[in-house]
Amino acid sequence: MASPLEQFRIKPLVDISVGGVDASFTNSALMMMITVVGVSALMYFSMRQRSLIPGRMQSIAELSYTFVANMLRNNVGAEGRKYFPFVFTLFMFVLIGNMLGMIPYSFTFTSHLIVTLGMALVVFIGTTTIGFMKHGLHFFHFFLPHGTPIYLAPLLIPIEVLSYLTRPFSLALRLFANMTAGHTLLKVFGGFVAGLGIIGIIPLAAVVALTGLELLVAFLQAYVFAILTCIYLNDALHMH
Repeated sequence: MASPLEQFRIKPLVDISVGGVDASFTNSALMMMITVVGVSALMYFSMRQRSLIPGRMQSIAELSYTFVANMLRNNVGAEGRKYFPFVFTLFMFVLIGNMLGMIPYSFTFTSHLIVTLGMALVVFIGTTTIGFMKHGLHFFHFFLPHGTPIYLAPLLIPIEVLSYLTRPFSLALRLFANMTAGHTLLKVFGGFVAGLGIIGIIPLAAVVALTGLELLVAFLQAYVFAILTCIYLNDALHMH
Protein backbone atom coordinates (compact mmCIF):
# COMPACT_ATOMS: atom_id res chain seq x y z
CA MET A 1 0.00 0.00 0.00
CA ALA A 2 1.34 3.42 -0.92
CA SER A 3 2.13 5.79 1.92
CA PRO A 4 -0.71 8.22 2.77
CA LEU A 5 1.88 11.00 2.50
CA GLU A 6 2.78 10.07 -1.08
CA GLN A 7 -0.09 12.27 -2.33
CA PHE A 8 1.70 15.36 -1.00
CA ARG A 9 4.97 14.77 -2.87
CA ILE A 10 5.83 17.53 -5.32
CA LYS A 11 6.81 16.03 -8.67
CA PRO A 12 8.53 17.94 -11.50
CA LEU A 13 6.61 17.80 -14.77
CA VAL A 14 8.97 19.94 -16.84
CA ASP A 15 12.59 20.22 -15.74
CA ILE A 16 13.76 23.85 -15.79
CA SER A 17 17.06 25.17 -14.46
CA VAL A 18 17.81 28.89 -14.25
CA GLY A 19 21.35 29.79 -13.24
CA GLY A 20 21.77 26.49 -11.44
CA VAL A 21 18.50 26.98 -9.55
CA ASP A 22 15.80 24.34 -9.93
CA ALA A 23 12.75 26.17 -11.31
CA SER A 24 10.95 23.09 -12.62
CA PHE A 25 7.26 23.22 -13.46
CA THR A 26 5.67 20.89 -10.91
CA ASN A 27 2.31 19.28 -10.18
CA SER A 28 1.79 21.98 -7.54
CA ALA A 29 2.38 24.75 -10.08
CA LEU A 30 0.04 23.00 -12.52
CA MET A 31 -2.81 22.89 -10.00
CA MET A 32 -2.26 26.55 -9.13
CA MET A 33 -2.44 27.43 -12.81
CA ILE A 34 -5.61 25.36 -13.26
CA THR A 35 -7.11 27.12 -10.24
CA VAL A 36 -6.33 30.58 -11.61
CA VAL A 37 -7.66 29.69 -15.06
CA GLY A 38 -10.74 28.05 -13.53
CA VAL A 39 -11.63 31.04 -11.34
CA SER A 40 -10.99 33.49 -14.19
CA ALA A 41 -13.13 31.43 -16.59
CA LEU A 42 -15.94 31.16 -14.04
CA MET A 43 -16.03 34.91 -13.48
CA TYR A 44 -15.74 35.77 -17.17
CA PHE A 45 -18.24 33.36 -18.67
CA SER A 46 -20.77 33.63 -15.85
CA MET A 47 -20.97 37.42 -16.12
CA ARG A 48 -20.56 37.79 -19.88
CA GLN A 49 -24.31 37.94 -20.58
CA ARG A 50 -25.41 39.48 -17.25
CA SER A 51 -28.95 38.14 -17.46
CA LEU A 52 -31.67 39.71 -15.34
CA ILE A 53 -32.66 36.18 -14.32
CA PRO A 54 -29.28 34.55 -13.60
CA GLY A 55 -28.42 31.02 -14.65
CA ARG A 56 -26.45 28.60 -12.52
CA MET A 57 -22.98 29.94 -13.31
CA GLN A 58 -24.06 33.57 -12.92
CA SER A 59 -25.75 32.70 -9.63
CA ILE A 60 -22.52 31.12 -8.35
CA ALA A 61 -20.52 34.20 -9.34
CA GLU A 62 -23.04 36.61 -7.79
CA LEU A 63 -23.32 34.59 -4.58
CA SER A 64 -19.52 34.48 -4.26
CA TYR A 65 -19.32 38.23 -4.87
CA THR A 66 -22.04 38.99 -2.32
CA PHE A 67 -20.57 36.61 0.25
CA VAL A 68 -17.14 38.26 0.22
CA ALA A 69 -18.60 41.78 -0.04
CA ASN A 70 -20.73 41.20 3.07
CA MET A 71 -17.71 39.73 4.86
CA LEU A 72 -15.69 42.87 4.14
CA ARG A 73 -18.51 45.25 5.03
CA ASN A 74 -19.24 43.51 8.34
CA ASN A 75 -15.61 43.22 9.44
CA VAL A 76 -13.90 46.25 7.92
CA GLY A 77 -16.63 48.74 7.05
CA ALA A 78 -16.87 51.11 4.10
CA GLU A 79 -13.09 51.62 4.00
CA GLY A 80 -12.60 47.97 3.18
CA ARG A 81 -14.39 48.26 -0.17
CA LYS A 82 -11.21 49.20 -2.03
CA TYR A 83 -9.58 45.94 -0.88
CA PHE A 84 -12.42 43.76 -2.18
CA PRO A 85 -10.51 42.54 -5.31
CA PHE A 86 -7.66 41.22 -3.16
CA VAL A 87 -9.84 39.48 -0.57
CA PHE A 88 -12.15 38.05 -3.23
CA THR A 89 -9.19 36.71 -5.24
CA LEU A 90 -7.64 35.20 -2.12
CA PHE A 91 -10.90 33.54 -1.07
CA MET A 92 -11.63 32.06 -4.51
CA PHE A 93 -8.02 30.89 -4.99
CA VAL A 94 -7.99 29.01 -1.68
CA LEU A 95 -11.54 27.69 -2.10
CA ILE A 96 -11.15 26.37 -5.66
CA GLY A 97 -7.68 25.02 -4.85
CA ASN A 98 -9.12 23.11 -1.89
CA MET A 99 -12.03 21.79 -3.95
CA LEU A 100 -9.85 20.68 -6.87
CA GLY A 101 -7.68 18.84 -4.38
CA MET A 102 -10.67 16.64 -3.55
CA ILE A 103 -10.63 15.15 -7.05
CA PRO A 104 -8.92 11.72 -7.04
CA TYR A 105 -5.31 11.74 -8.32
CA SER A 106 -5.18 15.55 -8.27
CA PHE A 107 -2.86 17.60 -6.03
CA THR A 108 -3.79 19.87 -3.12
CA PHE A 109 -1.31 22.75 -3.13
CA THR A 110 -2.82 24.21 0.06
CA SER A 111 -1.51 21.13 1.89
CA HIS A 112 2.03 22.54 1.59
CA LEU A 113 3.21 24.94 4.27
CA ILE A 114 5.40 26.92 1.85
CA VAL A 115 2.30 27.82 -0.20
CA THR A 116 0.07 28.77 2.72
CA LEU A 117 2.92 30.66 4.42
CA GLY A 118 3.57 32.59 1.20
CA MET A 119 -0.06 33.73 1.06
CA ALA A 120 -0.10 34.49 4.78
CA LEU A 121 3.05 36.63 4.50
CA VAL A 122 1.49 38.61 1.64
CA VAL A 123 -1.51 39.31 3.89
CA PHE A 124 0.69 40.16 6.89
CA ILE A 125 3.11 42.45 5.03
CA GLY A 126 0.25 44.07 3.11
CA THR A 127 -1.89 44.85 6.15
CA THR A 128 1.12 46.10 8.12
CA THR A 129 2.07 48.40 5.24
CA ILE A 130 -1.51 49.70 5.05
CA GLY A 131 -1.42 50.38 8.79
CA PHE A 132 1.77 52.45 8.56
CA MET A 133 0.56 54.28 5.44
CA LYS A 134 -2.66 55.31 7.18
CA HIS A 135 -1.40 56.02 10.70
CA GLY A 136 2.33 56.58 10.32
CA LEU A 137 4.34 55.96 13.48
CA HIS A 138 1.09 56.24 15.42
CA PHE A 139 0.46 52.65 14.28
CA PHE A 140 2.83 51.53 17.07
CA HIS A 141 0.03 52.50 19.48
CA PHE A 142 -1.64 49.32 18.27
CA PHE A 143 0.63 47.44 20.69
CA LEU A 144 -0.59 49.49 23.66
CA PRO A 145 -4.38 49.93 23.51
CA HIS A 146 -5.80 53.31 24.50
CA GLY A 147 -6.60 53.58 28.18
CA THR A 148 -4.13 50.92 29.30
CA PRO A 149 -2.32 51.89 32.55
CA ILE A 150 1.25 52.82 31.77
CA TYR A 151 2.63 50.46 34.43
CA LEU A 152 1.29 47.52 32.39
CA ALA A 153 3.19 48.60 29.25
CA PRO A 154 6.37 46.54 29.94
CA LEU A 155 4.21 43.41 30.20
CA LEU A 156 1.55 44.14 27.58
CA ILE A 157 3.71 45.47 24.72
CA PRO A 158 5.89 42.31 24.35
CA ILE A 159 2.74 40.14 24.44
CA GLU A 160 1.03 42.27 21.77
CA VAL A 161 4.14 42.35 19.56
CA LEU A 162 4.59 38.58 19.83
CA SER A 163 0.90 38.02 19.11
CA TYR A 164 1.11 40.28 16.05
CA LEU A 165 4.25 38.63 14.67
CA THR A 166 2.76 35.13 14.97
CA ARG A 167 -0.22 36.05 12.78
CA PRO A 168 1.20 34.81 9.47
CA PHE A 169 2.36 31.53 11.02
CA SER A 170 -0.98 30.76 12.67
CA LEU A 171 -2.80 31.71 9.45
CA ALA A 172 -0.56 29.45 7.37
CA LEU A 173 -0.51 26.53 9.80
CA ARG A 174 -4.29 26.44 10.17
CA LEU A 175 -4.92 25.96 6.46
CA PHE A 176 -1.95 23.63 5.91
CA ALA A 177 -2.71 21.39 8.90
CA ASN A 178 -6.41 20.99 8.18
CA MET A 179 -5.96 20.11 4.52
CA THR A 180 -3.06 17.74 5.21
CA ALA A 181 -4.82 15.93 8.07
CA GLY A 182 -8.08 15.51 6.16
CA HIS A 183 -6.48 14.14 3.00
CA THR A 184 -4.24 11.79 4.99
CA LEU A 185 -7.25 10.39 6.84
CA LEU A 186 -9.11 9.84 3.57
CA LYS A 187 -6.11 8.00 2.12
CA VAL A 188 -5.79 5.75 5.18
CA PHE A 189 -9.46 4.74 5.15
CA GLY A 190 -9.35 4.34 1.37
CA GLY A 191 -6.51 1.84 1.79
CA PHE A 192 -8.64 -0.19 4.19
CA VAL A 193 -11.44 -0.41 1.61
CA ALA A 194 -9.16 -2.08 -0.94
CA GLY A 195 -7.49 -4.38 1.57
CA LEU A 196 -10.51 -5.74 3.47
CA GLY A 197 -12.56 -7.01 0.52
CA ILE A 198 -16.25 -7.42 1.32
CA ILE A 199 -15.73 -6.17 4.86
CA GLY A 200 -14.36 -2.99 3.29
CA ILE A 201 -17.92 -1.64 3.08
CA ILE A 202 -17.49 -0.35 6.62
CA PRO A 203 -14.44 1.85 5.90
CA LEU A 204 -16.10 2.73 2.56
CA ALA A 205 -19.00 4.27 4.47
CA ALA A 206 -16.47 6.14 6.60
CA VAL A 207 -14.73 7.41 3.45
CA VAL A 208 -18.03 8.72 2.07
CA ALA A 209 -18.79 10.50 5.35
CA LEU A 210 -15.25 11.88 5.61
CA THR A 211 -15.39 13.12 2.01
CA GLY A 212 -18.50 15.15 2.82
CA LEU A 213 -16.81 16.49 5.94
CA GLU A 214 -13.64 17.32 4.01
CA LEU A 215 -15.66 19.28 1.43
CA LEU A 216 -17.10 21.32 4.30
CA VAL A 217 -13.61 21.81 5.76
CA ALA A 218 -12.34 22.93 2.34
CA PHE A 219 -14.94 25.71 2.29
CA LEU A 220 -14.52 26.62 5.96
CA GLN A 221 -10.74 26.96 5.64
CA ALA A 222 -11.12 29.32 2.68
CA TYR A 223 -13.68 31.29 4.70
CA VAL A 224 -11.44 31.42 7.79
CA PHE A 225 -8.45 32.55 5.70
CA ALA A 226 -10.52 35.33 4.12
CA ILE A 227 -12.24 36.50 7.29
CA LEU A 228 -8.96 36.66 9.22
CA THR A 229 -7.58 38.76 6.36
CA CYS A 230 -10.56 41.09 6.84
CA ILE A 231 -9.91 41.26 10.59
CA TYR A 232 -6.25 42.10 10.01
CA LEU A 233 -7.31 44.79 7.54
CA ASN A 234 -9.70 46.21 10.12
CA ASP A 235 -6.90 46.34 12.70
CA ALA A 236 -4.63 48.12 10.21
CA LEU A 237 -7.28 50.68 9.27
CA HIS A 238 -8.95 51.29 12.63
CA MET A 239 -6.47 49.79 15.13
CA HIS A 240 -8.08 48.85 18.47
